[in-house]
Amino acid sequence: MSPSSRRPALRGATRPALALLALALLSGCAQVSREHTGSIASVPAAPAGLSQMNTQQLDSVVRSYGSSYEAAPQDKATGLAYASTLRMTGRNDQALAVMQQMAIAHPTDRGVLAEYGKALASAGELEKALDAVRRAQTPDHPDWGLLSAEGAILDQLGQKGPARVLFQKALDISPNEPSILSNMGMSYLMANELPDAERYLRAAVSQPGADSRVRQNLALVVGLQGRFDEAERIASAELPAEEASANIAYLRSMLSQSNTWSELEREGA
Repeated sequence: MSPSSRRPALRGATRPALALLALALLSGCAQVSREHTGSIASVPAAPAGLSQMNTQQLDSVVRSYGSSYEAAPQDKATGLAYASTLRMTGRNDQALAVMQQMAIAHPTDRGVLAEYGKALASAGELEKALDAVRRAQTPDHPDWGLLSAEGAILDQLGQKGPARVLFQKALDISPNEPSILSNMGMSYLMANELPDAERYLRAAVSQPGADSRVRQNLALVVGLQGRFDEAERIASAELPAEEASANIAYLRSMLSQSNTWSELEREGA
């Protein structure tokens, strides 16, 4: 997920295993922790319930946006909606290609730069993403979504202190915004500080506007603390029961493997 200056999913030796856990539990929502950032009003929202659609439904949505994009490849609203939906379905390289074209067509547009930065981050181009997000920001009138996006990128670069400062600044502008609280929670998850991660994610879930991906992150954090039944209840509130059960079963299996849990505890010490 990174060059040497960046740390992938969780600190130290436990990160690869826990990255797999995240991918399993959040199947279909792998970008969940980092897709929420952004308050730029010009960015169209993805269809409601996207994270709960089956593969056939998701393909239909992507094809619809793709057809519109092909018909008007420089149209900002179309390009942003298409790229956002591609990212939410895990097609990060394709989303980045779309946003590169948008950035060429609209080189000074703040909303385009913001979304370009997120596409870069989703594709693992973190240094470039940081530059794009910072260029989109206006220091005299800072946007909370860009502050949160910058914090999420810094977190993935291993700079948790500066990241959390930015999340707090974003919360000062938009108190109780669930996407910021979620990013703060994921910052603590990435540092293996699970009780704090749970606290922020529960706060995020309690706010209006919290989407399925925030709840699945909470399920992950609860499961990583060994409370599997509770994690399954949280996950199954929005996922099909069979999928939620399979995710929790995978989580149990991974954590039961030799040394996985002891490594987790050692990292948290």
